[in-house]
Amino acid sequence: MASIHDVAALAGVSIKTVSRVVNKAPNVSEQLRERVAAAIQQLDYRPNQSARRLAGGRSFMIAFLYNNPVASYISGIQAGAVNRCRELGYHLVVELIPLAGEERFDILEGLAAALRPDGVFLAPPLSDDPAVLEWLAEKKLPCARIAGPNGAQSLNIVTPEWEAGRMVADHLLGLGHRRIGVITPPPAHEAATHRVDGFREGLAAAGLAEEAALFVEGGFDYPSGIAAGETLLGMAEPPTAIFATNDDMALGVLQLARQRGLRVPQDLSVVGFDDTPASLTAWPPLTTVRQPLAQMGAAVIDALINRPAKAPQFDFELVPRESSAPPPA
Repeated sequence: MASIHDVAALAGVSIKTVSRVVNKAPNVSEQLRERVAAAIQQLDYRPNQSARRLAGGRSFMIAFLYNNPVASYISGIQAGAVNRCRELGYHLVVELIPLAGEERFDILEGLAAALRPDGVFLAPPLSDDPAVLEWLAEKKLPCARIAGPNGAQSLNIVTPEWEAGRMVADHLLGLGHRRIGVITPPPAHEAATHRVDGFREGLAAAGLAEEAALFVEGGFDYPSGIAAGETLLGMAEPPTAIFATNDDMALGVLQLARQRGLRVPQDLSVVGFDDTPASLTAWPPLTTVRQPLAQMGAAVIDALINRPAKAPQFDFELVPRESSAPPPA
């Protein structure tokens, strides 16, 4: 088995240079980096992880902490994070953290003690949790958040929730809908509430008065979509369109519409958010907002490892499909 000495001899560099290339340290010229990489490939050299840790004082572990009812949202972010970790020579550890109770801090203590991660990143709603953020700050663990509050003392990757909500409003208003129900996020998902703010702004721009009864809170899951849909469709004057602030709730509305004998989109338009795989396979396929989840996962790893001066920016995209159309005449 090839050693670091073999790699250094073949590349014509010092052992220290090989170590810097393996550890992806800065201030190594691209020419040297390529020469060492070629020697590593030729010799099929496998760096000793224990030696890497001792040399750099790093674990080469990144921890992804989450608690979100939408599995496809988490798996999309995780896929991007895993691939970027692999490219940078790191490993990703994924941990489900309870949203309340002291047990979550026991889990975090165990994680920090056993793995000593070089960084931690959080997805909503944990990225909104002040107690978890305070704990990470006290432990001096580098932290990055996806769609968290801007006031916290860690890097936040902002997502264009407001703009996306406005896109949905403009889409449905452009089709001719004037009475639109909204299934809002749970309060714990602070970033997602801005989708509703953007939607409200769209209504105001169109000169439509807001009706409080048309905004019904959901739980970001399929059953709550059905329950909120029953409230909206049970009104004396039901909406001609429903915007559910995530796809799982929108799929619940589609199911409820079938149960009530309503045709989508002829009798009722439905729009979701996230562009999960189920949104494409639903019948009819769901109009929704696409988040670049894998891109977001990769970016948060870059933020933790490479510490860019500015957080990355993302664009969300409205994906029109067969679940939205003009209202019935």
